[in-house]
Formats: sequence, C-alpha cells, structure tokens
Amino acid sequence: MTHLIDLKDASVLVTGGTGSFGQQFVRAVLDLGVRRLAILSRDELKQSEMAKDPAFADPRLRFFLGDVRDRDRLEMAFRDVNVVVHAAALKQVPAAEYNPFEFVRTNIIGSENVARAAMRCGVDKVIFLSTDKAVNPINLYGATKLCAEKIFLATNSLSGPTKFSIVRYGNVLNSRGSVVPLFRQLITEGGDEAELPITHRDMTRFLLTLQQGVDFVLSSLRLMRGSEVFIPKLPSARVATIAWALGPRNPLKMVGVRPGEKIHETLLSSEDVRHAYDAGDRYIICAIPGRLQNEFKVPEGFTYDSQTNPNQLEGGDLIKLLETAS
Repeated sequence: MTHLIDLKDASVLVTGGTGSFGQQFVRAVLDLGVRRLAILSRDELKQSEMAKDPAFADPRLRFFLGDVRDRDRLEMAFRDVNVVVHAAALKQVPAAEYNPFEFVRTNIIGSENVARAAMRCGVDKVIFLSTDKAVNPINLYGATKLCAEKIFLATNSLSGPTKFSIVRYGNVLNSRGSVVPLFRQLITEGGDEAELPITHRDMTRFLLTLQQGVDFVLSSLRLMRGSEVFIPKLPSARVATIAWALGPRNPLKMVGVRPGEKIHETLLSSEDVRHAYDAGDRYIICAIPGRLQNEFKVPEGFTYDSQTNPNQLEGGDLIKLLETAS
C-alpha cells in the first residue's frame, strides 16, 4: 500500500475527522502538502482537543462543527473542496440493534446528504469508508453501510464531473471502541487475573492498523475513476488468539454472541466476484464493463472471508502487528 495520490495544493475535507481514522488521516495528509484540510464533525470537545494538540498545530487545518444529517451545513463546508473522505458514521453493532432510527439518519441519510452536497459543490472525488459488515449483512449497522455503498455507486450516473468510490475493509486495530483497547484496559486494571471477554471461541476478523487504513484510502484516491469498491488484502485472526497474544496468562470468559454479530466476516462475496478484479495488493469491484482487463478477473465462486483467508496470523506475527498498532 505505497501508492499515494498527489494532494499537493488540493483542498481536502474529511467527515468524522475527530475519530480514530480521521486523526491519523489528518496527520498523513498534512505531510503531503495539501493547500487546506478541513474537518467536519459534531463533537466540539474532540475538535477543541485536536486544536490544542501540538501535533495538529497547522494553519492549513480548519474545523467545522456540523452533522452529516444537515445538508445545508455540508454544502457550506464543501465549497472550494477538491476531495471529500466520508468517514463519519455510527458504528457500534449492539447500539444499532436498539437505536435503528439514529443509524439510518446518520449512515444512510447522512451519506445521501454527503453525495448530494458534493455534486452541488463540484467536488472532484469522494471516497466512502465502508466495512466488511456491509457484505451479506445480518445487523442493522451493516445494512446501513450497504445502503450507503449503493447510494455512492448509483450517484456516479448522476454526478457529472464528481466521482464516487468506496473503500471496504475490516477491523481497525486499536481504534476507539474496538476489542484491543478493551483487552489492554482490562489487563492493565486486573493483571493476569483479569478475565478477557470472548463472544465465540472460533470468531475470526480481518485486521489492519490505522496507518494501513489511511494508506489504503490514499492509494485508492489515486487509483479511483468512479464506481469502484476497493478491498485490501488483509490478514485474519481468531479473536481468542488476539486475547492470548495480549494476555497469555489471562483466562478467557465466554459471554455469547451479541445481537447482530457474525462469527466470521466477508469482504468479497461470491456475488461480488462477478465484477471483481485482482489488482495485486487489493481486490477491485467495478460494474462498468471494460474498465479493467479481463485477465485479472477473480474466478467465479471465490469468496474472501476471515475464516478461509489463507493469511491467518498467530504467535509472533500477530504480536508484532498488535505492537505496531499500539
């Protein structure tokens, strides 16, 4: 994941820019020589904390308070913007099951607002951060992300010069609300006696670090021509193995699968492969005929899921990745 779009002199905006991904993205993009970088989020406390952080002391950085549910505010923020990275979302699977209307308003209607505002303001490129949970979804969160994917892909036929594409990847290690910070907190507070909660002994997940996620988004911005779904080739691991790598002497506590939770995740389904291509470090789904060469087509019947993925991390390799993500 070494290819980076040349963002020098570009005006870039990231929605949800005060989150884990957003903050890592801001650091990376400022180093690329952008003309202007704007953050749009609804959390004034996080914006205030970022503004005071010496790591973000840069005159090119701007903060906009606003919500993706508010299209008028988006249109004000998108003026003179070349690139939009849409990262704002509600993400907690159990919360979605009990608060469906809020997830619909932010993840679906909010994404439609981003697409419409980008078209009206003449943004050049818009890329949407999706998730493996959007593939054959069984939970409300995944269903809202699937709807947002469909909105972004369909908008390419309406958008004129504005191009829309999608990045779809798995669990980001050490991001807020993920399992790795939870395990580390429990171990810090309880030592070797702390029980680490596992929902299912065989559960697997795709893994990547925040920096890998940022690099993949930047490389996909360089490659995108509109209507693509970019999927990185990632390692997988059992969640129980992650717990062992972090606390090898800690007991595991089986707490049961939560509402809407899958045992294994899929990034590329057997239905997706009809329009999927193997681009080396990633798969690209593109429904536009002739866009990519047929010799790179993914074979019929192939699926890319966290259980059958041949790149399964254990032992030292997993520990090394977890250390990189800390």
